[in-house]
Amino acid sequence: MVQESSDRTTYGPQQQLTVNGRVVTDPNDLTEREFIALFAKRSGMYIVRTDVRSVINFLNGYDAAAGRHGRPLLDGFREWLMANYLGHHSSLAWWALIESIVLPDRDLAEALTPEQESQVLEFLFDVLDKFLAERETAG
Repeated sequence: MVQESSDRTTYGPQQQLTVNGRVVTDPNDLTEREFIALFAKRSGMYIVRTDVRSVINFLNGYDAAAGRHGRPLLDGFREWLMANYLGHHSSLAWWALIESIVLPDRDLAEALTPEQESQVLEFLFDVLDKFLAERETAG
């Protein structure tokens, strides 16, 4: 995970970003896992709205761009969720699986409450970090 040199992660000519004990001067030097951890901590730096739908859209866009340049971020994530959290196959998209795992009795057609948004985002970033950690160690 991301470790910061102070209480705040800052960017600029006079500030340094420390990630996992190393100074990062170029954001392109971050691993996918490190970047997503920074995104999770300060989503508002990257997207205007930080609700579940906007985060999902950002991650899907990031995944599409990453796929054009090597390995998609979410490659295998849906299958990993089913294996580790459902124990059976599902036809739901990865984001709907996340919501159904966190809120199993919720009607997916209904809007999320602010509390539900927080629960879903917390779980999403937690399991995405676990998935990326496993992928880093595997390959």
